[in-house]
Amino acid sequence: MNKRRIFLTAMAAAFVVSIGHAFADDWPTRPVKIIAPFAPGGTADVFARILADHFGITFKQPFYVESRPGAGGMIGSLDVAKAEPDGYTLMISGNASHIVAPAFSPAPLYDGINDFSHIAYLGGSPVGLVVHPSLPVKSYAEFVNYVKKSPVPLNYTSSGIGTHSFLFGEELARTDGLNLNHIPYKGGGQAMIDLIGGQVKIATITFSSVIEQVRAGKLRALAISSEHRLPDLPDVPTFVELGHPNMVSSTWFALSGPKGLSREIVDRLNREVAVVLQLPDVQKLLAQSAIEVKPMSPEETTKFFEAETARWTPLARQLSAAEAKQ
Repeated sequence: MNKRRIFLTAMAAAFVVSIGHAFADDWPTRPVKIIAPFAPGGTADVFARILADHFGITFKQPFYVESRPGAGGMIGSLDVAKAEPDGYTLMISGNASHIVAPAFSPAPLYDGINDFSHIAYLGGSPVGLVVHPSLPVKSYAEFVNYVKKSPVPLNYTSSGIGTHSFLFGEELARTDGLNLNHIPYKGGGQAMIDLIGGQVKIATITFSSVIEQVRAGKLRALAISSEHRLPDLPDVPTFVELGHPNMVSSTWFALSGPKGLSREIVDRLNREVAVVLQLPDVQKLLAQSAIEVKPMSPEETTKFFEAETARWTPLARQLSAAEAKQ
């Protein structure tokens, strides 16, 4: 009897696996949703629309973008974590939604690694240390000297409390002993207005959001957190060059789906991401926004999530606790 039970269980498992393979081979047979968990117009939305256009042609089914902003990206991410792993709900994930927001939350809605299938890394924009032109500094060395000579803390802003650029600014201040006071804004838009207007003169901010203002001379970039200098801004040094080899980081994005997504679907999507990121018009569009792409396998993408989580979660939790006490 026990042998018969074991045999039937094995047969049932084999049947389920075979059905799963059949579904994966046929996928997609209907429209696929890509959730962008941030407001329309941002980098997550841009990546979602680029992929939706390409996938729609490649897979011969409509791929459409649904914006689900809120709670630092956790609202849209939770929708994906709870979705069926059938390949019809995907998302643009990233360090904001899957690392920083959960770490800042006293009751995270999901596990940013284990509740998802991470399919492919897309790309990211470095963080820039930028200042208003009226600040009397033209290099990072002059900036450090200026801050340390100030009798009072100098105000700076970022993309907002609980964002990657905020964490980077705090890490930079601690690394170089800079007495900086973060000025929080409810949204990055108002922070940008005040930064350009000179009401606040210093910012650590995702470089894609300020690169046009830097090009126009409305802001001055002192350093960026990429591995290499940007080709169209060759005078802006990296933090690596300035003696900070560990200050390489970016506000990055990836393609993810619910936990348990078929390996066949994951592999097919990963291959197509590699194709679309090499298209000349896509590369040109992303380069204009200082977004650097890098092909990764699903395993490499997951390991990248794990490494970034280990790097930023302790600082995020520490800052979150400090915010809660205020």
